[in-house]
Amino acid sequence: MTKEEIINAIKQMSVMDLADLVKTLEQEFGVSAAAPVAVAAAAPAAAAAAPAAAAPAAEEQTEFDVILKEVGPDKIKVIKVVRELTGLGLRESKEAVDGAPSTIRKAVSKEEAQTAKAKLEEVGAVVEIK
Repeated sequence: MTKEEIINAIKQMSVMDLADLVKTLEQEFGVSAAAPVAVAAAAPAAAAAAPAAAAPAAEEQTEFDVILKEVGPDKIKVIKVVRELTGLGLRESKEAVDGAPSTIRKAVSKEEAQTAKAKLEEVGAVVEIK
């Protein structure tokens, strides 16, 4: 297979199938698709040295991720809200909820993230905004 064929195959995958592929690749090759954390580990030390400098950096964040941490007692209601928020089908929404913790919305505005969090918490889910 050429790289172009692989990319075309990936483009046709659902979000949940793509997430499963990433997990499988991570396990197969012993790697992680997560961003390196070496810089993040140094950040707390810098923030302690200059707390005033750290505050503006947090204010500049314009894109937020909504992460479903725990489903809560009413899984069906959470699936319905995930469908509403993401536009995913029933199967993909159920897989996202079953795979918690999982990112439900990526790179959204602060207002959108807070609205999504409120809707999910209303049905008993535990949600985090990053």
